[in-house]
Amino acid sequence: MRFYQVDPALENYWRGVILFGNNFATYKFALAHALYEVERHSTLITLEALALPFSRHICEHLKQAPKQTLNMAKPGPFLKACIQFNNGEITLEQLLQATVKHGFKVVLDAFHNVGGGPLDRQFFINETRESKGIRLTDDFYRLTETSQFLNLAHETDARWTLVEKAWEMNLPPQLLDVHYDAQEEVLFTRLSSSRITLTSCRNSLNGYQKGHCFYCNAPVSLERGHPLLADVDHFLPLAAQTAMPGVNLNGVWNLVLACQECNRGANGKFARVPDLRLLYRLHDRNEYFINSRLPLHEAIINQTGNNEPKRRAFLNDRWNEALQCRLQKWDPPVQQEVIL
Repeated sequence: MRFYQVDPALENYWRGVILFGNNFATYKFALAHALYEVERHSTLITLEALALPFSRHICEHLKQAPKQTLNMAKPGPFLKACIQFNNGEITLEQLLQATVKHGFKVVLDAFHNVGGGPLDRQFFINETRESKGIRLTDDFYRLTETSQFLNLAHETDARWTLVEKAWEMNLPPQLLDVHYDAQEEVLFTRLSSSRITLTSCRNSLNGYQKGHCFYCNAPVSLERGHPLLADVDHFLPLAAQTAMPGVNLNGVWNLVLACQECNRGANGKFARVPDLRLLYRLHDRNEYFINSRLPLHEAIINQTGNNEPKRRAFLNDRWNEALQCRLQKWDPPVQQEVIL
């Protein structure tokens, strides 16, 4: 997959799992969270050690989103145990026993599968038959030492929430429209007369930009209070809205994460139009969303076009319309190599 092949950093292989893997159940997200949290004193992590954080995350999400698999009409024994635990029908010990016995049967082998095949980089080896656990690889330990590691938990939860919402809404794709609430910094949609909050805008965008400023490639953070906390920016500024009535400039297709210097520094972008080469970068980023699916890809398709040439033409037309508002062009003052 181009996403991690053009930039083969470990965190991008991991993001490949989270953002582009098939989703028939949410167990992959729960396993990722368990691996973020589990004690790693040994490379061998037993299923008993994984069972508590793995089942806890599933149980917590079930309370807010009862659909954690595509076929909730016939939940398997592990999911049944999680439901029973939430209802007070079984003890924690019984839940953990069910988790060890049933919870990992598919997810351990499926975790690294992306795009119909296994990743070149593996973060653990399934040793359930030999050692009743998994063995963490050197790549996983190297991943924990990267500057992006703390961002990954936020990205995983945002992706998990989006998948849940897509299953919950069961909305015809052609009706899905996603908007940005700048005050609350969330993405939302509407179902009938109800507003449905989807997820944190910042957390859902970061992975597709590989944890860097869209414009200059400086690293950004998702941690509140962090000096590198990313800003959410409109690629085409809202000042251009008068030139394109009916176009949703608050749509995901037009939202990027920027470092504070690019967004509002002394030579920041403000109400200016990024250079054309940055528009091509936006197109590539949007195509990642579409390949990721569920549900933001549907909103981008609805807003920009149902095939790649139409989406490219849509962006070019909107960029030209923005310039007709007599807005100045802008390039980031400091530019590092950006690989999307």
